[in-house]
Formats: sequence, structure tokens, C-alpha cells
Amino acid sequence: MNISYNWLRELSGTRLEPRELSERLTMLGLAVEGVHEAGDDFVLDIDLTSNRPDCLSHLGVAREVAAMEGTRVQLPESKPQAVARLAEELTAVEILDPILCPRYAARVVQGVRIGPSPDWLVKRLEAIGQRSINNVADITNYVLHEVGQPLHAFDLAKLSEQRIVVRRARAGEKLKTLDGVLRELDTEMLVIADAEKPVALAGVMGGEDSEISEATVDVLIESAYFNPDSVRRTARRLGMHTEASHRFERGADYAAVLRAQERCVALICELAGGTATENAIDVYPRPLNQPVVSLRPERVKALTGLNLAAVEMENILTSLGFSQTAKMSNSEAVPSLRDGVIEELPISLQSKMSFVPPTWRVDISIEEDLVEEVARHAGYDRIATELPASGIAGEYQPDELQKLSMRGALVANGYDEAISFSFIDAGHDETFELIPEFAAREEKGEQGFVTLSNSIIEGATRMRPTLLAGLLSAVRHNFNHGTRDVRLFETGRIFLAHEKRLAGMSDEKNPLPLEREALALVATGGATEEMRAGHERELDFYDLKGALEAAVDAMNLLPLLFEAASARHLREGQSAVISLSDGKRIGYLGRLSEEIAAEYKFRQPVYVAELDLTALLEAPEATVLYTPLARYPSVTRDVSLLVARRTGLAELLAAVNAQEVEFCRDAKLVGVYEGASLPEGKRSVTLRLEYRADEQTLRDEEVDEMHKRIVSALEEKFDAQQRA
Repeated sequence: MNISYNWLRELSGTRLEPRELSERLTMLGLAVEGVHEAGDDFVLDIDLTSNRPDCLSHLGVAREVAAMEGTRVQLPESKPQAVARLAEELTAVEILDPILCPRYAARVVQGVRIGPSPDWLVKRLEAIGQRSINNVADITNYVLHEVGQPLHAFDLAKLSEQRIVVRRARAGEKLKTLDGVLRELDTEMLVIADAEKPVALAGVMGGEDSEISEATVDVLIESAYFNPDSVRRTARRLGMHTEASHRFERGADYAAVLRAQERCVALICELAGGTATENAIDVYPRPLNQPVVSLRPERVKALTGLNLAAVEMENILTSLGFSQTAKMSNSEAVPSLRDGVIEELPISLQSKMSFVPPTWRVDISIEEDLVEEVARHAGYDRIATELPASGIAGEYQPDELQKLSMRGALVANGYDEAISFSFIDAGHDETFELIPEFAAREEKGEQGFVTLSNSIIEGATRMRPTLLAGLLSAVRHNFNHGTRDVRLFETGRIFLAHEKRLAGMSDEKNPLPLEREALALVATGGATEEMRAGHERELDFYDLKGALEAAVDAMNLLPLLFEAASARHLREGQSAVISLSDGKRIGYLGRLSEEIAAEYKFRQPVYVAELDLTALLEAPEATVLYTPLARYPSVTRDVSLLVARRTGLAELLAAVNAQEVEFCRDAKLVGVYEGASLPEGKRSVTLRLEYRADEQTLRDEEVDEMHKRIVSALEEKFDAQQRA
């Protein structure tokens, strides 16, 4: 939102310089992103939140400045000098849908001369990024930016029977809007029509057939209040976004309808000539009312820590346009509850003040809204740092300690935690293999993707069914900034929708979308070893697998099982399915496929893993056994076996354990050798076996006998040959 400093100074009388004013407004919650010169003026670029439509105008910001500096807003004179005839003699207004249009006012100016605007008006509009069209159109835009009320000017002669009908569009009706696009309407859209056809989209844009031209003599000025939901729905369905719809769909000031119209008519009479009607036709069948909102001074202290006198709170709110009603007290002796927690003071010890918000503050409805207003103008910098009060003892959730242990293990392995958006592009729908829990439901046709009807990021219309899309985007971001060594992990919820929800069913049997917690890891680049500045090798499949195993071990769970398997997003031959100790599949691990790597423009291997964290947390914890330290020494024997390349380490270790040799305490991998000297399809795997007895020192002959038994079993099972 661009705000002219000179314009703002005329309305508020501020004595602050532009830069200082921008800092003060930012501290009030109206974030000024920049200040730049525009001729003899300065323009403040204010980033407004969607709940503050009252500040989408110079008058709205002026109210904040005046309250901040203790001055009064100075509104310009807006009475037309020449008036003649009654509006009812020239036009008529009928509202057929008062729910979507609670108020509509029309006033006519006769004998106008369409032409260019004066220099001061052109410069003021251009300073805030608005191009000049003609004097009448420029005046409606000027009043829009001055007071925040959208207006529209019709050529009265182009309206059939010179009357206005506010109604829903009929099926099949079409309207060519001012941007030259012929738009097809539906019965959910509110239109402004004449006696025959639509002439404007209510609150969005006017029609081409009734626009102002050089031949226009009589002008009808529209000023109305439209239902925000109706305007938003129409604008979204037609893919339109205008200055008018931006304000109407957030909530305009229904009490400013006539005031803004009178200001517009006065400027038209002054700058374009003509004579205004004595009155306006104001159709207002169901007057709107503002809520009464109570405020307890003690609540301000409880929520913000600010220790303010009640009179200071009253002064802040009244300076912002709030009207105070009679003070009230409550003598009930029971404690007050909020969100199930006893509040700081019983109601019997609290006094209440009641306020009616001004009509332009559509965001005020509950006590906390008033607390925020008091805190904004009292000064956020006055809020001290302190721990919030609590009536209960803090505690970890059942699985929180396991998650903390998991995070600690991954961080110790060099991984950084990432946090991605929960919504992704629909183009990822068929890219990744989903975790087995989701994949099984998808194959049965029980689930589908969760689609957002109103996404906050263009194109991101899917609630994520996988964490990998966000992590790979983070890897690409790092690559684009020159970081080639990346290790990340993320935990978060993933989603699938039930097929009945996709079909639009809304009965009681329609279940909520399925949600699961997932854990995903990604690793790429070089492996930096301890005490070394650089890396000597590239990260590979086993680095990622080792980090995952370390995390599971830190969670005190039984070891995971890994088995070669295919997944659509992983490279064939370098992928595995991850299972719990009971055989339940929970995820996949491997190298990213060439197709996906090319899509992300990755020029180095990227390894990813994703598993069902919900299933992992539900798995039984390992039993912790404590044994005394060994009293007798152990004996180790190494064996190098020539085995087929397809033979996995897990199979070899399982075969060792299957022999149930009493004194064989451990078996682990020493190394793998692959070279030209070995037969094709073979590799050498070296295992180290540890033997130890609890009651004696083992003799070499005893160890040799046990070791020979195990080696023979391995040679027979895997058709292996022992290497010297």
C-alpha cells in the first residue's frame, strides 16, 4: 500500500519527518517496507496484514498517526456548491439481494465535462502508482485512496431506463468488463444491472458498455457496501483482483458510503463542472450494527505484562475512534476460565469497560482485540521479558523424549534440521513413492491427495503427501547459493484425503484426511571427517543408512531392517525398503533417480530416505540389559570371503547368528574389496568375529574349532570361497 507523505500530513497534521514517521508506524504494527522520493513528496510503502482494511487509505493511516501524536484528523470540505433536483427524479435503485448488498447509494451529477485532470491531481495519483485516465475516473480513484471507499461512475444515458438493480446474475448471462474481457457469470455472483442487463460486477469491476467517455454528460456515482464473502468468491472464480475487490473482500466501512460519495460528487462539481442532485438515493433495508466489546484492565496486564492505568487505556481507545459505554462490574464469586485454565483474578475483583468499535474497524470483536490496540499504542517496547504464568506443571509429551534423542543423534552426524511448507505443487503428485502406509491405501483407491481451494502460494495446491519435495527444494536452494555439501533432515505431518471427501460428500460418515508423522533425510556432497578441514570422499548410501541407524539407536528401538527394493523416485540397484524388526515396512532409502535429479538440475549424487515416524514411535522399545564387565579376554578372528555381489551384509551376519555358537559374541564388517583381480560378479567381504567365555580364557584350539564351524557354514550357504 503506497501512502503519500504530503497527503498524509494534510489529513493528520503530523510533525514527524518521513523516515521517523515510517519507524513509528512500523512499531505500531503497520510495517513500512521502504520510503522513496517522488518529486517534492515521499511515498511510504506499507505492508498491511489482511485484518486491517481500515488502513488501505490515507485517512485510515492518518487516524493511526493522529492517535499516536495526540492530534485530530482534518477532513477536507466535501459539500457540493451547486445542487438541483432530487435524485429520485433522475434514477431509481432496487436491491433484490440485501444479504449480499446491505447498502447501495446513488447520486447523479448533470452537465459534466469529461477531460484531463488538473496537474495536482495527476501528480498525487502518479506518486502512489496510479495512472491518470480522465477527470471523473481520477476523482473516484482519488477518493478511494483518500478514504478507502471504492466508488464507480456510470454514464447515466447508457443505463436502460436510467435505473439500478442490484441482483444475482442469471444463468448464462455475460458481461464485458472494463478490461475488455467477456466474462461468463453464474448465479452465485452479485451484479449491478440496469433494467435489462448487467452493467458491473458488484465490488469488483464495471462494465464496458456503461463506462465514462468523452460524450458523457450525466454521471451516476455508485457508493455501496457489499458482502465481503460475495466479492471474494466472485473475484476468485473469475481470476480478478482490483483495487475495489481488495478492499471490499476484507471489509469496507458501511457507514462511510454517503460520506465518500459526497466527497466524490463535490470534487466532480469542482473539477468537471456540472450540478449535483440535492440528495442521494440511499437504499439501506437492514442497517448493520457494531458489537459491544468488554475490556478488563487486569486482562491487559495478564496478556501483555503492561502495567497501565485504566484511564490510559480509555484514552488510547477513544483516540482510535472507540466509543465507551457505561462501566460494569461483576460480583460473581466463581473463578473465570479461559481455554480451560483459571485466569489470574476472580471476576469479583475485576471491573469491566465496554467499547463500541468504530465502523471502519471490522477486525474488532473480542476482548483480546482491544488488548492488542492498547498494547500497540502503549508501545511494544514497554513489554518486559518474563515467563508466562502457569497453573500446571510442564511435562513432555509421551514421544517427545524419543524425538529429542533422534534429533540429537542426527545433529551429531552432521545433519541440520529443515522446516518446509506443508503444501507443495501438484506437479509432485506422481514423483515420489509414498510411505507404505499411504501407498497401500492409494493402491486400494481409498485415498487421494488433499487439495487446497484457496492456496496462499500460487501453484502450491496440495497438502504434502511426502516431505521429500520440500527437502529437495532446500537442497536446490543451497546449490544455487554455492553450498555443495548438504545434509538435512525434517520431521512433520504428511496428508492424504479420503475418496469420499474428494467427491464432495459431507455426511457424518465422511472421515477426516489421513495424517501421519514422517521423517525424511537427504545427504549429498563430501563427507568431512573429524579434525580435517576438507573431505576425502563423497557421501554415499551407507552414510545415510548409518545416520538413520544412529537415530533409531538413540531412540532405544530395535534395529531397522534394510532390503533391496525398487521405488519410483530412487535409482534402481541403489535403493532399499526400510522395515521394523517385526518386518513391517515403513519407508525407503536410496539414491535419487536420474530423472528427478535432472528435473532439479542436480549434477552430483543425492541420497534420500523417508519413513513413517508414526509407526516408528509406536514400535516397542528395546529392553535395556545390564551385564558385568567381562573378566576374561576375548579372541578375534578375521575371515575374508569371496561372495556374489548381490549378497548383503545383513544376510552374512544373520547366517553367523544362525549357527548359535555359544562363545561367539559379535560379528561385524571390516571392509569390502572390489577390483580387477576378482572374478566378475564377485567381491571380497572381510568379517571380524569375536569369541569370549565368561568363566575361562579360551584356548586357541577351542576358538579355531568354533571359527571353522562358522566359516564352513558361510561357505556352504553363500557358495563362498575363503581368501588368504
